[in-house]
Amino acid sequence: MLPGVNKRQMEKMMKKMGMQQVDIDADQVIIKSGSKELVIDNPQVSKVNVMGQETFQIVGQAHEREIDTTPEISKDDVKTVMEQANVSEEKARKALEDTGGDLAEAIMNLTD
Repeated sequence: MLPGVNKRQMEKMMKKMGMQQVDIDADQVIIKSGSKELVIDNPQVSKVNVMGQETFQIVGQAHEREIDTTPEISKDDVKTVMEQANVSEEKARKALEDTGGDLAEAIMNLTD
C-alpha cells in the first residue's frame, strides 16, 4: 500500500490500470528447489492479475529445509530386478537407485 493513499483510492487506481488483486487464505507456502524447500508459515498471499498476467506476492517468515530426494525402493522391485537380471540384491538395489526406481531401465543396464 502506498503511504497517504486509502484502500478505496488504491482499488480505484488499480482498476483503472487493469489490475485486480485477490487475497488468498493460506496456512503455508512451500517452494521446492532440488533438494531444498523454502517454507513460509502463516503467509499473507495476494494474487495480482495485470492484463492477464498473474503474479503472486508472499509476505512472511521463511526458513529452508532439506528434503530427501532418494526414491523409495520396494522389496518387490528389488526381487524382480534380481530375478530378471540374475544379480545379487545389492546390485539390484543399486541399479534401481541409479535409475530413480525405473525397473525396466535397471534391468536393461544390468543385462547389457
